[in-house]
Amino acid sequence: MRADHQLRAFEQILNTYDGNLPLHRFLPGYFKQNKQMGSSDRRWATRHVYSFFRLGRALPNLAREERLCIADFLCHETLSPVVEQNMPALQANIQLPLAEKIKIIAEKYQDFNLEDVFPFGDKLSEGINKIEFFTSFFKQPDLFIRVAAADIESIVATLEAANITVHQVSETALALPNGTKLETVLKEGTYQVQDLSSQYTGSYFEPSKWDKWWDCCAASGGKSLLLHSLEPVVELLVTDLRESVLMNLDERFRLAGIRKYHKKELDLLKNNDQVLHHYQFDGIILDAPCTGAGTWGRTPEMLTFFEEKRVNQFAAIQKAIGPNVVKYLKPGKPLIYITCSAFAAENEAVVQYLTETLPLELEKMEVIKGFQNNADTMFVARLIRL
Repeated sequence: MRADHQLRAFEQILNTYDGNLPLHRFLPGYFKQNKQMGSSDRRWATRHVYSFFRLGRALPNLAREERLCIADFLCHETLSPVVEQNMPALQANIQLPLAEKIKIIAEKYQDFNLEDVFPFGDKLSEGINKIEFFTSFFKQPDLFIRVAAADIESIVATLEAANITVHQVSETALALPNGTKLETVLKEGTYQVQDLSSQYTGSYFEPSKWDKWWDCCAASGGKSLLLHSLEPVVELLVTDLRESVLMNLDERFRLAGIRKYHKKELDLLKNNDQVLHHYQFDGIILDAPCTGAGTWGRTPEMLTFFEEKRVNQFAAIQKAIGPNVVKYLKPGKPLIYITCSAFAAENEAVVQYLTETLPLELEKMEVIKGFQNNADTMFVARLIRL
């Protein structure tokens, strides 16, 4: 009976969800409208829906219920009542390593193809191991935080005292289970939630004291906060098209103790000479709008709802933004180009376009293979103005 109840809840959510909202925003609203669902119902429904979408577009001809059982078996080491009732033969294998579980499913279902999970494999950036990348979608990425090196020991001790599993990845990065409620344990301002790959992009910044930097697609300020942690004495301009995210940036900066910075609302697809005519920067961070394909481990619904035409649409935006920001960069200074995409058209192809059409020279670039560290996959390039 419990499994039947959970299946009905799963089906009702799936029948309602159309992909227009991110799943993590849709579900709270759905639960608010369906207050008859208790906390246990909400937990199981969330688990089942996320598991289902992690299967991507594999085995499309099977019934939803069967696809859910396969997906939940692959995604978890604890048994779901739905799997227990519908596929009891899988129970004994629930705690096997993921690679072995995938092999079991492939033997049982001749039509199962791991490449169908992420059906855009031919568009990936060079150097991405497809099998590792596709397999990573069955695992929820970790929650990563960045802390000051001087504080890391005390923060680890605080987290362990609260019985929170924590793993130190570097002198400033900690990995925790996704969903950890840090706000009840750590003091505001003592940490920044930032994916491990995003933290790594800071190694490309190389700022100097008194530099003038522009974070041109600042969003909520994650890269600016990273820049400030590397060199507190920089003059910073942050811009974004959306007022709401800049308000969020203000709050994050306040908690981090950053008081001196300039902020403007700008559309980078337009000519902003009237606003920026007197600016010349020692560094520009272009964390470009993108498909976000490297983060779909956190938003697996995109495996189902993403439209392939969006890759070229975003690439066109990225190429259009380039000339509108590079003209404010001093000669010999870096443009840091960043995406959280795994697609070559948004990564290497855009870098090639920028170097062929603008006075830029590529110094270095790389795909940050977050799938190897239970993190996001990203791309970063450092280009120097000639």
